[in-house]
Amino acid sequence: MTPNTITQLIDPQGFSPDPLTDLLRSGAQRLIEQAVEAELSVLLEAYASDKTDDGRARLVRHGHLPEREVITGIGAVPVKVPRVRDRGDTVEKVRFTSTILPPYLRKAKSIEELLPWLYLKGISTGDFHEALAALLGPNAAGLSSSTISRLKADWWDEYDRWQRRDLSTRRFVYIWADGVYFRPRMAEEKQCVLVLIGADEWGRKEIIGLADGYRESTQSWRELLLDLQRRGLTHAPDLAIGDGALGFWNALRELFGAAQEQRCWFHKTGNVLNAMPKSVQARAKGHLHDIWQAETRIEAEAAFDFFIKTYGVKYDKAVGKLAKDRDVLLAFYNFPAEHWKHIRTTNPIESTFATVRHRTGKTKGCLSRKTGLAMAFKLMMSAQTKWRKLDGSNRMPEIIDGIAFKDGIKQLQNAA
Repeated sequence: MTPNTITQLIDPQGFSPDPLTDLLRSGAQRLIEQAVEAELSVLLEAYASDKTDDGRARLVRHGHLPEREVITGIGAVPVKVPRVRDRGDTVEKVRFTSTILPPYLRKAKSIEELLPWLYLKGISTGDFHEALAALLGPNAAGLSSSTISRLKADWWDEYDRWQRRDLSTRRFVYIWADGVYFRPRMAEEKQCVLVLIGADEWGRKEIIGLADGYRESTQSWRELLLDLQRRGLTHAPDLAIGDGALGFWNALRELFGAAQEQRCWFHKTGNVLNAMPKSVQARAKGHLHDIWQAETRIEAEAAFDFFIKTYGVKYDKAVGKLAKDRDVLLAFYNFPAEHWKHIRTTNPIESTFATVRHRTGKTKGCLSRKTGLAMAFKLMMSAQTKWRKLDGSNRMPEIIDGIAFKDGIKQLQNAA
């Protein structure tokens, strides 16, 4: 047997030998050192003209703080932060604090996002150390089983602060509303999470409200909207998008009566087709698409009438579900065509919570109220960082200014 035929066994105490990972880790270490040195150079330059009484530089380098390891996605990276010595005679000494490596940083932001993800995938707190060691290497000891318990408390505190933030300077043109149910039920009576996402005057989407509710009742939505008003959100949205079954609409009309309403075509299509036999669903779905994909409202109305005539005799219940919301299903024609794909459905919520539902579905047993909300909050905050602005965001100020749109096209103002 030659040396080339001997298989290298995996080290049971850590990662398998991986030159590429080692190279990446050493490269990350050098980049971090360079960035911290650049921060230090800025500080030293700012005090370069300050001298002591005997003419020496007031601020000088003074070695390094003890080396520590920062847990990252490629394992633990050893880092050193330089120190400075202030030789001046002032009472308050100048110190160097890196913004890249704050004094108590022990793990990268991506690792903080990994922890709720692992928890929701069903890994118990007792198994965290083993799971993290396999993912991040044997030096992940700082992320013990007790870490997740402390972090859950931190996540709740973060959610609580977010729930009390000031909204008096905010203006949202569109809002999407939905009630989301998790497969592992909430331990208390409140069974769903009420979600509001808004698009501001620059077309940026963000989570406005996130609270637990009794099913999707009007009272639960009223409490959420009243809380937003209390914190300064006084401007009614120009358009609200949601499922017709929500108690949200009664609360919206009461508190933000000026808002136009758009029913979600995703929910409506499902509701209509569920009232029809499977043998005709594919054909009927195509005819429903002809309505909301029409270029003009006149064409959409014609497609609407065709659907009613085609299916009204045999499937009156299905047609009734569609016909009762006719006007609010076609409200999007009064807004810029660039926005139609965003405002015809509650997809911003559906697509985000598809992942949240999947992950919470892996949890064992019930979620407590705090755990359920904190997990949903952390995962949605992570998702929010990846959201794109609305297409045609330059149209948002025109909507705010009250400029009319017909079939998605801006209408010229009458000459004075």
